[in-house]
Amino acid sequence: MVAMTTPSRRPTEGELAILHVIWDHGPLSVRAIHQVLNAEKPTGYTTVLKLLQIMTAKNLVDRDDSARPQIYRAHFTRAQTQRQLLRDLTERAFGGSIKTLVLSALGNRKPTAEELRTLEALLDRHEKEKS
Repeated sequence: MVAMTTPSRRPTEGELAILHVIWDHGPLSVRAIHQVLNAEKPTGYTTVLKLLQIMTAKNLVDRDDSARPQIYRAHFTRAQTQRQLLRDLTERAFGGSIKTLVLSALGNRKPTAEELRTLEALLDRHEKEKS
């Protein structure tokens, strides 16, 4: 799949909510996406439809026109989207510094013991790859 490289492909908050529904439930119709979103927070059907049309133009979702109703699936995986958003955040807010990003994230709340173990294992792995 193509990387999300242009700022216009960066999903908005509403678009991310739709992507989470698709990632969690698989390809769905507008009505099914609307039902899931509406159960969490009142959302208009036409709002969901319009966002999906925009997301299709931004290449965030793919629409299957061969089925009725039309089915939408995420063009990028959750992990691909998270990596792109993290790269973008790192560049825009932290001047490209991963160190500053991580220290800021750790400074915002105390990490759990499990999170610290995971971080230590990740750092160890990166150290071994460098040698």
